[in-house]
Formats: sequence, C-alpha cells, structure tokens
Amino acid sequence: LPNAVPHALLLLSDSALPLGSFAFSSGLESYLAHQKLFAKNTTPTACFNRFLHLSLSSLAGSVLPYVLCSYRNPETLFRLDNDLDASTLCTVARRASVAQGRALLSVWERALRSPGSQACDAASSSLSLLATALKNVQAQVTFLGPNGHFAPLWALVCRAMGVSVEQATYVFLFNHAKALLSAAVRASVMGPYQAQGVLASVWLQDEIREAMETNWKVETEDAGQVVPVLDLWIGRHELLYSRIFNS
Repeated sequence: LPNAVPHALLLLSDSALPLGSFAFSSGLESYLAHQKLFAKNTTPTACFNRFLHLSLSSLAGSVLPYVLCSYRNPETLFRLDNDLDASTLCTVARRASVAQGRALLSVWERALRSPGSQACDAASSSLSLLATALKNVQAQVTFLGPNGHFAPLWALVCRAMGVSVEQATYVFLFNHAKALLSAAVRASVMGPYQAQGVLASVWLQDEIREAMETNWKVETEDAGQVVPVLDLWIGRHELLYSRIFNS
C-alpha cells in the first residue's frame, strides 16, 4: 500500500501518547479568566477560535523554526535546546515545554526506539546523547546542562521514526490544537462534538498550513514571540484563584 499513512505518524498523533499534554492549557484557562464579559454577538466558541488562532500563530513564530532546524540538522540538538531555553521568557511556558520534552524522550527510550529498526542514525544518536546528559545533570543536582525542550526533541523523534519533515511539522501544530480543544472541553467552553467539528474543519487545516508556509524558511535566530500578550496570559496562570491545569 504505497499511499498508506506511516505507522509512526499514527503513534505520534495519538492522544494516548503519554506526554502529559492533558495537564496544560497553554494559557487558555488564564485567557478565559481574564476576559471581560463576552459581547452579545460573541459566543464562547468564537472567543475560543480567536485564542486558537493566536496560540497557533505564537507557536509557529516562536517554536516551529526550532522544529524545522532540529529535523534538518540533528547534530545541533544541544545548541537548539539551549537557544530555545534562553529565548523562552515565560517561566510557565518553559516549564511546560521541558516537562513534555522529557516525557517524549522517556517514551522514545522505553517504547518507540527499536534496536533493529532503520532509524536515522544521526537523530537517534543525538537523542541518546541528550538523554545521557540529562541523566548526568539530574544525578549531579545541577542546573548546568541541557533542558530537554519539547520542540527540537519532537523533530528528532519524528526523523528517527521515518516521518517526513512536512508531516512532522503538521502533526506538531495539529497536536497543539488538539490539546487546546481538549482543554476547552474540560473547561466547559464547548462540547466534545463541537471540538471534533473544529478539528475536522477546513478552517483549522488552513490555519495550520498558513502557519507552516509563513515560517518554513525562518531561521531560529529570527524566531520570536509574535503574540506578546500570550506570554502574559500564560505567565499569570499561577495567579488564578482556582485552576484545573498546570499552565
């Protein structure tokens, strides 16, 4: 079946992949708490769609270049991890990225990596080196060393499993939208059928493709936060009186 969807792509796009994404709302909970009463002609769903657009734009502008560069140059993983850590100004966003990145690395080591597979040697080698470095840092109880951010690790896991760069970037953005919609359902913004409708919509597909096209040739040196207010929403999450998510 030459046109069959790669098995690895199905694994990486599965909601059951244990990355802990369900614990994060990427600023949605804080956004909802800081919004004034909706205008009479604005529905909660329309308000969420606006946030989803801003969140995808922010992720694509600030993080997607690291995904692309890591996929194209696996040997630069340590530098990309360090640069992404330095450019992530919001502590809450940084903590979420590191938590999911280390979870992905753990899944790779324990489940996805196969000794007999035809994995990309460069990507697999870089992942192993980073995993070893992280273990050494944790053993020494020091903050000096790699962090394990999610975006560059995602790219290398996809490359090591034979997923194309186009598929890797599309699923990276799609998974982010899926996690936001899951958070919206649990926050009672919309129902599960509405959420599936958004996931299946042409609008979301166009949003993802536009984000990819806009940032496809952007270098990591030019990456940055294009929606500054999103950092404020995410950063103020810890100040909420009550919350159900970690970010």
